[in-house]
Parts: sequence; C-alpha cells; structure tokens
Amino acid sequence: MSSKRIYHGPAIRELVAGNSHICGLVNGKLECWQGLRFNPSMDHKFSSIAVGENFVCGVSEVRKISCLGNSTSVVGKEPNGTYSVVSAGFRHACALSLDNSLVCWGDEVGEKPQGKFISLALGENRSCALRLNETVVCWGKKNFMLPESLQGTYFIAIEAKRSVFCGVVKSNFSLYCWGNDIFQSNYMVFKKVIPGPCRSKCSCRPLAGTNLICGGQESICETCKGETPPLPPPSPPSAVLAPSPQSQSNGWDKRMVAFLVVGCVGSSALVLVCCFFLYRHCKGRGCRRVHDSGRLDETGNPAEIGPSQRHQPAAPVLERRLSHLVSLGNGGGPLEEFPLQMLLEATDKFSEDHKIGTGSFGSVYRATLDDGRDVAIKRAEISMSSPYANSRREEDKDNAFLNELEALSRLNHKNLVRLLGFCEDSNERVLVYEYMKNGNLYDHLHRFETSPLTSWPERINVALHAARGIEYLHVYAVPPIIHRDIKSSNILLDATWTAKVSDFGLSLMGPLDDESHLSLLAAGTVGYMDPEYYRLQQLTTKSDVYSFGVVLLEMLSGYKAIHKNENGVPRNVVDFVVPYIAQDEIHRVLDPKLPPPTPFEIEAVAYVGYLAVDCVSLEGRDRPSMTDIVNSLERALAACLIHPPLSRSTTGSST
Repeated sequence: MSSKRIYHGPAIRELVAGNSHICGLVNGKLECWQGLRFNPSMDHKFSSIAVGENFVCGVSEVRKISCLGNSTSVVGKEPNGTYSVVSAGFRHACALSLDNSLVCWGDEVGEKPQGKFISLALGENRSCALRLNETVVCWGKKNFMLPESLQGTYFIAIEAKRSVFCGVVKSNFSLYCWGNDIFQSNYMVFKKVIPGPCRSKCSCRPLAGTNLICGGQESICETCKGETPPLPPPSPPSAVLAPSPQSQSNGWDKRMVAFLVVGCVGSSALVLVCCFFLYRHCKGRGCRRVHDSGRLDETGNPAEIGPSQRHQPAAPVLERRLSHLVSLGNGGGPLEEFPLQMLLEATDKFSEDHKIGTGSFGSVYRATLDDGRDVAIKRAEISMSSPYANSRREEDKDNAFLNELEALSRLNHKNLVRLLGFCEDSNERVLVYEYMKNGNLYDHLHRFETSPLTSWPERINVALHAARGIEYLHVYAVPPIIHRDIKSSNILLDATWTAKVSDFGLSLMGPLDDESHLSLLAAGTVGYMDPEYYRLQQLTTKSDVYSFGVVLLEMLSGYKAIHKNENGVPRNVVDFVVPYIAQDEIHRVLDPKLPPPTPFEIEAVAYVGYLAVDCVSLEGRDRPSMTDIVNSLERALAACLIHPPLSRSTTGSST
C-alpha cells in the first residue's frame, strides 16, 4: 500500500483514527484529515480527544467535554460536569467523571453497567469498559458481552473499532481480541505486544517492568486508577496584557485618550496615503491582471487570467531561445518548422471557418496539411489596441509561446498533447499540434446536449488519463513542470477517447525540492485557481492538484467551475458540491445527464468524491500528490469494472 503524507507541521501530541477520518492535537488545538469537514473554534483546546463517525469529542484543559461535527445524536448532548476520559463509538460517546463514574450519550444500545472504571473502548452499537480491578465488562446490541473464557482476565488497556474489541493482558502483554466472528476459535492475536508508547514522564505511575522494553529512562505509563491526573500548567499571562498596579488604580486619563485618538487618526491617514500611491503605481505598471472567467450566460470556455511575469526578451534573445528549443526536439524527435505560407493555405488564411477554440496566447484552428495530416494550429492573436497595451500583449504572447514551446519540446507522454512543430515568421507566433478529434472535456460536460461520455466508468477513465499526464509533469519531468492552468477545457480527447493535457502557455519549471515553492504573482483561471497560491503567491505542484480537484467536481456534478444557482447568483462548484460529499450525500449532486450509478458504481463514485474533497483542501499540505490521485482513480475504475469492495478510508493511507 502506498503511503500518503497528510500532515506537515508542529509535533502532534495525540493522534486518533475514526472509521473514515483522523484527528490529532497540535499545541492543544484540534486538526482533522480524511473527510471530516468542520471548522473547530480556535477557543477549543483539548487535553485528549476521541473520534466517532462524523464527530469528535474532547476533554478541555478545565475537564469539560465538547463535541464537534455533524452527528446530531452526540453533538450538543454533552453531559455537564468535569471528566477525565472521553471515548467515542460509531454513533455514541461515553466519558468517565473524576470519581470514575460512567456517563454515556448518543445512540447507545444496551444497559450501561454500574461501578467505577478507568478506561473505555466503544465500537458500533457495543461498548466495553475496564474496571478499577482491571477486569473488563462489555454491553450493547444483542446482549453483547465479554467472552466467558476472558472473564476474570486482567487487562492493562483496551481499544475498539466498530465490531472488533482488543485488550492487552497484564500478566504477559499478549493481545486478545473479541467481538468479531474471526476470533471465535482463538482470541489471542499476538503473544506479546508493547502495551503503549514510551514516555519520559507519567501522569500517575509507570507500568512495572516496561523500562526494560523502552530502554534507558523511559517507561510505559499505567492507566490512572481512581486518581485524577494533574491539570496541565496554565499558560503564563502575557506581559503586554498584564496591567500594572498604577494603571489599575488610575485608569485612562484625558491625556492618554488624546494621544490614542491622534495616533489612530494619524495611522489611518498614513495607511490611506500608502494605499493611494500603491493603487496609482499598480494602475500604471499593471501589477496584477486578474480577469474573469467570461460571461456566466455564455457556453464557451472560461477565459484565462494571469500576469505578464517576465520582461519581453529582445528579438535576438528570442531567436536564440527558439534555436535552442528546436534543437531539443519534442521528446521523440526533432521539431518541424512549418512555412507560414503552408499554414495560411491549410487554414484559408486563418479563417473563422477553421477556428475551433482559443488557447493561452491565441486562437486554435483545425487544418489538413498537404501530406494528409490533421493538425491543430494555435496562432497568437494580433493586438489592435494602444501602443502600451499592444506592448503588454506582445510580451504575453511571446512568453506564452515560449513557455509552451519550451515545455512540450522536451516532453513525450501519451496523456500530453504532442507538439509537432512551430512557425516563427516576422510577427507570427504559431504552434502546430496533433489534432484531437473529440474536442475538450469542457464541451462534453457543459455544452453538448448529448455526449458519448455517458457512463461513470468512462468519466473516471478520462480523469485517470488526465491525472497520469499531470503526474508525469510533476514527477518524471526534470525539472518538474507546474501547469498552472489545469481545467476541463484544457483536457482534450483523441479519436480513441484518450484524454490528454494541453495548453502549457502558463506553465513554469517547478522547484526540484518537493517542500519548496516558487514565489510569484498568481495566474490561472477563475474558479480553478488554488486559493492558497492566490493568497500567498507561493506556487507548488499542489496548486495543480487543487485545479484538478475542481475538474473532478465538474465531472461528478455536471456543474461549471463557476455557475449560476437557481436564483441567478454566481456560485463556485467547490462551495456547492463539497458539503454534500462531506455529509455522505453525493447522490444529491451527481450529474443528472448520466444514469444513476449501479450499487457497485456508487462506491467508486463516492470514492472519487472524497478524493476530490481532499484535492480542494484549503491548505496545500492537506492535498494528495498526483501519484496518490492516480493510484486512487485506478482503484475507483477497477471498482466500477470488477466490483471489489471499497472503503472511504482508502482514498489515501494514514500518516
């Protein structure tokens, strides 16, 4: 099983896995991955947590219990009082008070036992607890109880996950499990296990003999029995916030108020003046040009946005770069330089009848060459605006032209559109590609009333092809290439319905170090652009992952990246579709143009939905890599075709 890094940051003090998501404590604050979607309040600082199905409960530093999530049977039903332990089952939770009494709430099944306890293990509709005398009692659905042969056995720790309950025997540290039919014949799973993490300090006392297991000065901590672990030390008060005795007695005088008012007014004026000059500077220099994605009532492709990020090279420099790129070839042979006259004849002087679309730096035309080859020809537009604007457009044209030529001249992959050659003649900038007979994915999703892409396996297969092309750019190209404009209109389909990534006009050579980034102004297409890249202006391969996640949401829902809701108000597909997927209601937003998925297909479709949600996580570090995405889409496609079982938790392996 391939690994997937889901967290990079400060040390995680506690890590707990639920059925379909993982949560941890980072500096006392809650962070969750793999599907659980909520925004925990910054005021929630926990000393311990427990994860159920679509909810998380935690014990705060003042020993109060709070639960967060979507489970109405648990969230908002927390008991009052102070507690030392909380545990979560599938749809219920239990806690131990400071005197070791048991309290449970939610969809609890069975009669709760009486007595004092030191730890809990909750599964689906069933529960177990460890008594003060270190024996275990169980209760729940269908009169669930501890197997008779294990009654009277002393345990030092117990855990549960759905139907499986396990405990570490105190006498020999062996692991016994029960609750599932596979353990009927033999409850012992391992003869000896390490019963817990090695720690340098224990809240109550170390477990006897475990210093030999841990080695050195560390031991495994024993569960506190009838004792309240000490509260963590309170955070020291801020020196800035601590008032001096003088300020407490005298308060604010008139002089201080005057200074405060004058300071605030002066600071505000300074900020306004700086903003004004910054605005004038940007207006004159074109700091950032963020265009919209076209009229919402149009059916055409969204328009690109992006700044001009390099200075226009002088003509001799441009020629030298062209000469160098031509010598590199296209990864499979030398690039062909086409005469302008040949292209003019093939396109009837670039007539509208031959025009089939637009790209990053110009229009795209279909043509048949003299040798019978069907090709797509991309020609840079000729600007008719002012000299200054014309200079800027020429700058953009040459940059996009060279970017695309530079990228495709050294790449050769079946899921990338193949560049055949170019034409550079006086003011003309033209690239010639293989012709993609079945157009682009955007049209099949949003423009055509009928499309051959009418089954879920076909759509997942197209997504897989595109993912393999992007993976090649990120992983196998040296240096890696960040596309920056992944969208459905840039995924083309050939005569055999093989999807290929196109339009490298905004692409950049990425950093070799996977943890580093490029710092530059944002560029891309509205609706697909990574919000982290736009906000921080730090570009990584995870920016392409976000854009691809938007494409996945388009393919699942049939909605455009930016579309109008039933009231005519513009809406983003991420904001609209992701909440339904997170609440396991993807069936409510599936594309109605496709037949409802079969029982086997719905698992794969939901699986792709969870993958898309991970791709559009707000922070890049929470998104999967393109290799993870390829592996996940391969599993989803296999599920559609072969019908193996899939679980939501396999959209990526845990930490």
